[in-house]
Amino acid sequence: MIFASDNWSGAHPAINEALARHSEGMASAYGTSDLDKAVEKRFDEIFEREVAVFFVGTGTAANSLALASVNRPGGVVLCHREAHVVEDECGAPEFFTHGARMAPVDGPNGLIDPANLKREIARFKPGHVHAGQPMAVTISQPGEAGTLYSADEIEVIAGIAHERGLTLHMDGARFANGLVATGLSPAEMTWKRGVDILSFGATKNGCWCAEAIVVFDPQKATQFPYIRKRGAQLFSKTRFVAAQFMAYFESDLWLDMAGHSNRMADRLREALSASNAAREAWATHSNEVFAVLPKDLDTRLRADGAVFYEWNAPHSMPDLTSDDETLVRLVTSWSTREEDVERFAGYLR
Repeated sequence: MIFASDNWSGAHPAINEALARHSEGMASAYGTSDLDKAVEKRFDEIFEREVAVFFVGTGTAANSLALASVNRPGGVVLCHREAHVVEDECGAPEFFTHGARMAPVDGPNGLIDPANLKREIARFKPGHVHAGQPMAVTISQPGEAGTLYSADEIEVIAGIAHERGLTLHMDGARFANGLVATGLSPAEMTWKRGVDILSFGATKNGCWCAEAIVVFDPQKATQFPYIRKRGAQLFSKTRFVAAQFMAYFESDLWLDMAGHSNRMADRLREALSASNAAREAWATHSNEVFAVLPKDLDTRLRADGAVFYEWNAPHSMPDLTSDDETLVRLVTSWSTREEDVERFAGYLR
């Protein structure tokens, strides 16, 4: 009953096989091999346009270097108050942008409220040098609260950002889970609705170590090779990242894995809905589920081998739990076993 994180899951056998197959022989380094180029073309096909793709090693690196590429002097990034870039990246975005600030924007269920975004941007008056200048808006899809933006909601936020000349960045650490949950195409969930740069995550969804930064207008990525090199993210043997992505996309493996993960989370949601002891903290739609458990049930589950994280209540829900309750996060993955979900559900009954 391991529901701590999809980062705990291993690599899919097809990913491992691709790594083993491409470990033989020689291949040119630093992203110049035939395999690297083939995967870049595959990204073009997936997103229905020519894109610029840059492999990196972690989601934090993807987010940080993406934002660094659009930084301005006194730069400010507007993000949700509970965004990963604020709470879980140890100041890396500020470090790699050489001091850009993260400006929090409130919104329910982990999603930026457009009206609040407008108000926060308006606080930065053009020409008022003391306040600095906004340079990007970043959203997570899915968000850290397990919720999702609709295509229309993404487009509204993009319009607000672009009206002030700001880049819209999407943190897609669980991008495949978002696609499966929304039913959108990769293009419709990104550039067709105004997203300029995407952090494309695959490590959480069955890869060993495969993340990418996707810039939807290649003309705006001419300096990115230098930013990546300076950020120590230019791997010499990039064919091993490319090999993972090639297998990841083959026969829609990435969507199949995300679909399984989301279905296992749906089963957890059903069990919480039927429980007399526990409850879902708020509605979620991807592979993250947030639950309120009585503390005695929490203790019993852990004693019998369940693994999950206690979670901080959102700022907008300070009274979510009582003194004898705990908020926890449950995360499923491509390798989550149905029997483990059913065993967990038995405790909730």
